[in-house]
Amino acid sequence: MKRITIAIDGPAASGKSTTAKLVAQRLGYLHLDTGAMYRAITLGVLRQGIEVTAREKVEAFAQAADLFVEASGLKGNRILLNGIDLTAEIRSPDVTNNVSTISSYQAVRAVLVREQRKLASEGGIVLEGRDIGTVVLPKAEVKIFMVAAVSERARRRKKELLTAGIEIEDEEIVKEIEERDRKDSTREVSPLKMAPDAIKLDTSNLTIEEQVTFIVDRARKVIDAGGNA
Repeated sequence: MKRITIAIDGPAASGKSTTAKLVAQRLGYLHLDTGAMYRAITLGVLRQGIEVTAREKVEAFAQAADLFVEASGLKGNRILLNGIDLTAEIRSPDVTNNVSTISSYQAVRAVLVREQRKLASEGGIVLEGRDIGTVVLPKAEVKIFMVAAVSERARRRKKELLTAGIEIEDEEIVKEIEERDRKDSTREVSPLKMAPDAIKLDTSNLTIEEQVTFIVDRARKVIDAGGNA
C-alpha cells in the first residue's frame, strides 16, 4: 500500500499539532512538527546572546547547528540542538515572540527545509507548519489548511501555556496571535498562505476527533486511489 505525505498548514493555535499527531497515529505514520525546528533554532540563538535582528549571525548559527529531530511519538517530536535536548523549552513566551523573525530568514529556512524534505522522502509522514503544502512538499498527496477564529485560537493557546505552568492575560495572547499572523503572512520568504490545491478546514467549532476523522478519511481515499488526490 502506498505511503503518502500529508501536509497540514495554518496559523498559530489553529489546532495543527494535536491533530497532526493523532492523524499520524491513526495511519501508522510519522509526525513532524516543523515549527518545533524553527523554535529550536530560535532558542539556540537566544541562548547564544545573538540579536534576533542580526540576520547574518542568525543564519550562520543555523547553518552550523547540529539539529536532530525524532519524528515520532504522540508526545511530540524530540528536538536536540548541538546535542542538547530542547524539547521541553521551545514553547516559552520568549521563543514564541521571536520565532517569526528567525523563520523569516532565507538561509535559516533553506537549512530546515532541506532536513524536512529528507525526513519526508519515503512518505508515510504527516508534516505540519506554515509552508508545507506550498514550499516544503508542493507535491504532497493530501494538503490541509487549518484555520480558526482568533478567540478560539487564543483559548487554545492559553490552555497550552497553563499546562506548561505559564500564566498570561487573554488580551496579551490575542495580541501575540494577531502579530504572529501578520508576520507570518507578510514575510518575503515562504509566507503563510493556502496552497491552491489544499482543502481549508475551519476548526473553530470542531472537536479534535472531528478534525482527525476528516483528514484521515481524506487520506484513506487518496491511499485507496493509489496516491492520486
